[in-house]
Amino acid sequence: MTKVSLVPSAQLVRRLYFGAAVSAGLAVLGLTPAEAAKTTLTLGMAVEPTGLDPTIAAPVAIGQVTWQNVFEGLVAIDESGKIQPQLAKSWEVSPDGLTYTFKLQSGVKFHDGEAFDSVAAKFALDRARGADSINPQKRFFASIASIDTPDPETLVLHLSAPTGSLLYWLGWPASVMVGPKSAAADKTTPVGTGPFKFVNWAKGDKVELEKNADYWNKEVAVKLDKVTFRFIADPQAQAAALKAGDVDAIPEFAAPELMSSFDGDARLATKIGNTELKVVAGMNNARKPFDDKRVRQALMMAIDRKTVVDGAWSGLGTPIGSHYTPNDPGYVDLTGVLPYDPEKAKALLAEAGYPHGFTFTIKSPQMAYAPRSAEVMQAMLADIGVTMNIEPTEFPAKWVQDVMKDRAYEMTIVAHAEPLDIDIYARDPYYFNYKNPAFNDLMKRVQETSDPAAQAKIYGEAQKILADDVPALYLFVMPKLGVWDKKLKGLWENEPIPSNVLTGVSWED
Repeated sequence: MTKVSLVPSAQLVRRLYFGAAVSAGLAVLGLTPAEAAKTTLTLGMAVEPTGLDPTIAAPVAIGQVTWQNVFEGLVAIDESGKIQPQLAKSWEVSPDGLTYTFKLQSGVKFHDGEAFDSVAAKFALDRARGADSINPQKRFFASIASIDTPDPETLVLHLSAPTGSLLYWLGWPASVMVGPKSAAADKTTPVGTGPFKFVNWAKGDKVELEKNADYWNKEVAVKLDKVTFRFIADPQAQAAALKAGDVDAIPEFAAPELMSSFDGDARLATKIGNTELKVVAGMNNARKPFDDKRVRQALMMAIDRKTVVDGAWSGLGTPIGSHYTPNDPGYVDLTGVLPYDPEKAKALLAEAGYPHGFTFTIKSPQMAYAPRSAEVMQAMLADIGVTMNIEPTEFPAKWVQDVMKDRAYEMTIVAHAEPLDIDIYARDPYYFNYKNPAFNDLMKRVQETSDPAAQAKIYGEAQKILADDVPALYLFVMPKLGVWDKKLKGLWENEPIPSNVLTGVSWED
């Protein structure tokens, strides 16, 4: 495969000179390079991003390379899921919730030298919300009616309606700030304001970043000089690369059954953290027999979630009863609403007019958890007379086309990675083809308040509707399985938003 390098030869010469100078400096200090603190990192990922601009495409792998590394937002989401100031150092919200006034950091520049100021911020938001926008979260910006830039460090958003989640949404990868001059090329040569600059993308192999020596945030001591993201799809190959030292870390290890193989390893540590990865088997609610609530409920009651977790993910997962995780505000454990009960499932099918079951096809993306989960489900559905054929589906290209765009499917299975995305069931169109005015009203109400307690209560009501209505079969939340060098510090053990934030990562001396 052809590798495209974007590093000019002159820059390469400078690096060689710099490396020689460092070696000479170490000699003066009486240190060998092996004794100096390591400043490079090779990080493995299972999925290669389709591009490098998270503001124009949905796959989470994009943000896992560039969010908080190359690109930054007005605000950021930290490891605990909280909103933190970033390119906006402060903000005020008017009493009616319709005006947001941001005070921006001063002296910030994009990697190409272009200034980041209120005009650049307005450009980024107008691009995200405009008529021609292809931002995967365009809905985030729908309530922004107009934007004012009274001075370079002041940005004012005027909303058409209160939007209680706006600040949180502005911390997402899809909301990062892009430069007016460089945005058009960000898909392949990203230019941001972050602590790392893009160097090279060898498609099919790796993406390379280097430390931004001119990073604006002087309170942050970035310890890594170079980061390489390597793309290794096969779990066995991931394990081999870790054990051989070819990669230093795989923050999302793809084979739970191999986690124990690292036990007792003197160099590697294993971590099990929280994620927002909700594995659900979505149904096309507009197609028979899935347009009948009784059928959907019967299928849910035919599934023993614990068995799915055991069979698909080696018992490392948390069963769920709706599209919500235990990390989220207002979480309610609803696994008991439609518990495993094959006999009741058969009765419901008979009541719905399918006493002898039926046959359908599930499109299973080719990611480890999906076919494994589908195979376990297939056996359990057979117990109630339902035949489920499994169709392997290339991800993301064919799955996105067939399911997300064309909705040419009966059932599918996928891990929804976006945090607090329960509102997808109110989106029209969306691949579930689910319509429930009462649920839609709750999603409207949750935005009409910014009070966390009020929002949590509404989210609780929304979970109960989904648990009973079952537009998708709710299976389990995947944990974050991390494997990395024990001397590596600062990688996130939990994942409140899909990411590999490297700002605070360093090696022990």
